[in-house]
This record gives sequence, C-alpha cells and structure tokens, in this order.
Amino acid sequence: MLTAFARAFRTPDLRKKLLFTLGIIVVYRVGTHIPIPGVNYTAVQQCVDEASGNQGLFGLVNMFSGGALLQITIFALGIMPYITASIILQLLTVVIPRLEALKKEGSAGTAKITQYTRYLTVALAILQGTGLVATARSGALFSGCTVASSIVPDQAIFTTITMVICMTAGTAVVMWLGELITDRGIGNGMSILMFISIAATFPSALWAIKKQGTLADGWIEFSTVIAVGLVMVGLVVFVEQAQRRIPVQYAKRMIGRRSYGGTSTYIPLKVNQAGVIPVIFASSLLYIPALIAQFSGSNSSWKTWIEQNLTKGDHPIYISMYFLLIVFFAFFYVAISFNPEEVADNMKKYGGFIPGIRAGRPTAEYLSYVLNRITWPGSLYLGLIALVPTMALVGFGASQNFPFGGTSILIIVGVGLETVKQIESQLQQRNYEGFLR
Repeated sequence: MLTAFARAFRTPDLRKKLLFTLGIIVVYRVGTHIPIPGVNYTAVQQCVDEASGNQGLFGLVNMFSGGALLQITIFALGIMPYITASIILQLLTVVIPRLEALKKEGSAGTAKITQYTRYLTVALAILQGTGLVATARSGALFSGCTVASSIVPDQAIFTTITMVICMTAGTAVVMWLGELITDRGIGNGMSILMFISIAATFPSALWAIKKQGTLADGWIEFSTVIAVGLVMVGLVVFVEQAQRRIPVQYAKRMIGRRSYGGTSTYIPLKVNQAGVIPVIFASSLLYIPALIAQFSGSNSSWKTWIEQNLTKGDHPIYISMYFLLIVFFAFFYVAISFNPEEVADNMKKYGGFIPGIRAGRPTAEYLSYVLNRITWPGSLYLGLIALVPTMALVGFGASQNFPFGGTSILIIVGVGLETVKQIESQLQQRNYEGFLR
C-alpha cells in the first residue's frame, strides 16, 4: 500500500488528485470542530469529558460524524443522512418499477437516482437535525451529565430553526465535498469521508483504554488492544477478499465474417456480499425501541424491560437480538442486491452458460444455491465482528472505547482496500514497464 502511494506521488496528475483529496479532508475535519450558533460550548465540553467514551444510543452516528455529533458542530450529522438516503433508494429501487426502470437506463438513470438521493439526504438532515436539537435541549444527549440541560440555553423557536438550518447546510456541504473527491480526487468521496470520520476517533479511543488500564499504567491493555486489532484487520482483509468464482463459458458466434464469443470468464460471488449494510440495519433497528423508551414520560413495565435488556451492550438478550438481526439482514440484502434470475437471463441472452449447468432456470437455481451457501459464513462472520466491542466490554470494561470492531473495522478495511485498488489501476494506465519486460 505504501509503495502504491509513493509511486502515485511521483506521477504528476495523480499527485494533484491526492493533494486535492487531502485538502478536502482537511476542510472536512475543520468543519467538525466549528460549533453551531445557540450552543453553550463550555457545557458541551464538560459533558463530553464526563461521558468519557460512553456515547450510549448515539455512538454509531457519532462515529460516522468523526465525533462531531456530541460536539454539536456544523457537521454534526456527518455523512449519516446520505448513507441512510442511499440505502433507502437502493431498497426502493427493488420495490418501485419507476426507479427500477431508471436504474436500467444507464448513466442518465443513475444521475436521476443520484439527484433523488440528494433531495432525500436534505430531508433526512432536517429531520435528524430537529431531533438532535430536541435531544440536546432535553438533556438526553448526555445522560448523567450535570449540565446537560444547559447545552442549549435559548429556547426560542428562531434559535431552533437557525440550528437546524446550520446542520442541514453542513450535511449538504459534506455531500458536496464527497462528490468533489469522487470527481477530481482519488476513490469514492463518500467512502473516503466515512473512512476519515472513523479513523479520527481511533487515537482518543486507544488513549482512553490506556488511561483506564491498571496493568503497568495501562500499557499492557493498550498493547493487547493493538495486537488484537492487527489480528482482526488481517482476518477482515482475508474474508473481504474471499470470493467464490463461478466459471462462465460463452459460445462462439459468427456474425458476417467475424466471430464473437468463445471466451471464458467467471462470476465473482463474495463471501461477504452484503458488506457493512446488515450491521447498520441491525444497529438502527435496535436503537428505535431504546429511543422510544428514552423519550417516553411514563414508567411502564415495557419501558423498564427495554431499558434493562435493549440498552446495555453486554446483556444476553441484546447480544442475541443483535446477532440474529445481522444474520437476517445479510440474507435480506443479498436477496435484493443480487438477482440470480436476472443474471441467468443475461447469460442466456449473450450465449453464456456455466459448464455442466443448463442455461435458463437451472442456472438461476444453481446461482441461488451457491449464494445461500456462501452467505451463511458471511453473515456469521459479520455477526461475530460486530460483537467484538461487546467482548471488549467483558474483557476491558470499555466497549465504547474499543475501536477495532463492528462497523468501524469493516468500513476502514473495505474503503482502504478499494482506494488502494483504484490507485494501482490508475498507476497501471500510466506505467507499462511490466508489459515491456
């Protein structure tokens, strides 16, 4: 990876793209530290210090915002509204025929869906910004903080509207910065910003583990977490790169005096075909009852049950539901993102077939069979990786400070691998020494 970056900096046009990307990253990180008007910044800092990593229900969103959510800055919502909007549009594409037709139109249809995603992102940012302001005003953003209720001292409606507009504009700027990186920089802009947001929380999380440690002033715990993290990164890289290659043969066809086809290729089916989406779905779904209980004024039995069983990361019921939801959403997302019948029809249309399998329906059934078999280990792997912070809670007593687990490690490794692949592919376009030798 370091060799690829060094070679890229020696290439003038790639160096410009890398420097442009780094410049956008600096702008993004500066924005995560600019507080919005109407917020008592001193009270916010005191509550952040008292929280000491225990972010509760808002941990996932705070991680995606690079720690800006709990600081209540202009980029407090971060990239999360865009991620949510993209997932919603992707799911609606399967349900709504109009969106499905747009997807099949090529670049023009994709541009239209991207525009819909932007509109939905702004709408979700307004909704989430309003919820964040209401949460901060009620003091629920920092449970247990002595000055939590004074974070937003001005209760006027104009102040609330101003805060929501600032956060919505911040989300729009983040979305624009991500698209700038995609157009003029290196890699996928949204993924890069997500990578930076998560990586920015690593130093403070690791140092918090060192400060809370008791063996050799915390250095033994610190070294153990680093070693476990390196092992996990290697494991995640191994599984993320693993794929089942189904061979496909295309028959030779004569059109006029020229022959087409007669080539061999393969369909790559990844073990983790769903990526990190099931973990995000499961986390979001488990947050809903906890949020309802948190804002409910009554002290009913269902609220007590939720607070005891669904808000504590080390509770057996929470662990079981979290794991089962991840497995379910892994199969659900694979089912809507990969259509074996459509793949089989396209292969039949262009004269392709899997050796030993008849074209048409038998091919679709074979693809479904293989996909189900490799989705099982992929979903179990996702569930185990997502439960690593819970294991850290049992082992170290600081699950929120444990960075190498769950969504963070999956996104860090996935985005890193994809970015390095893009850099290497662009280097190969400009360097032909390997072919000349």
